[in-house]
Amino acid sequence: MTRLITIIALLIVKLLSAQSMSESKMEKALSFWQQSKNEEAKVLFEEVTESDAGNWLPYYYLSLLYTADAFEQRENQETMKRLLETAQGFQDKANNLQPENAEVLIIQARILTGWILVDPMLYGRQNSADAMYILNKAAELEPENPRVALEKVLFDIGKAKYFGQDVQGFCGELQRTKELFATFKPETALHPDWGREKLAEALAKCNE
Repeated sequence: MTRLITIIALLIVKLLSAQSMSESKMEKALSFWQQSKNEEAKVLFEEVTESDAGNWLPYYYLSLLYTADAFEQRENQETMKRLLETAQGFQDKANNLQPENAEVLIIQARILTGWILVDPMLYGRQNSADAMYILNKAAELEPENPRVALEKVLFDIGKAKYFGQDVQGFCGELQRTKELFATFKPETALHPDWGREKLAEALAKCNE
């Protein structure tokens, strides 16, 4: 009995140690991201996926980072496709682990939007409908989540611009999103808490 208790205790210590290491790497990866050292952040996030495969957060952040990279490569269609495919690979893992998570859903919507930018004629109609469905679902799950509200209004703005429509009417929605950010508190320091800079950029355009 004593031997069994010792083995269980050692297993618990090992598990807690691995968990602590994962959290430490996540904290460092997030710090790299905040410093715009995205490649260094990706390396650490991938290391966490190898040691903590049941944790949705590193897959989420990897998908987010690769999607952001893709949006910066709009002039290079092949590079954008490759980055979106990589993002989707990590997104699939996050989707499987957290199918009803609003934070995860909005990144899937962003990937779909990325494909619209790659080829509007090929992907526009279906992906636009799918992205809107996903964003509406995210809003139902977490109506007070500022990133959900932001992604939803930014998608609407992009759609309006594509059809040559006035986007000033969305400025009020952006202001309401700002109020959501003011009261939002992430579940932990490792959970999503980004979006304020994107919101500030969108609001600045309202004042141009």
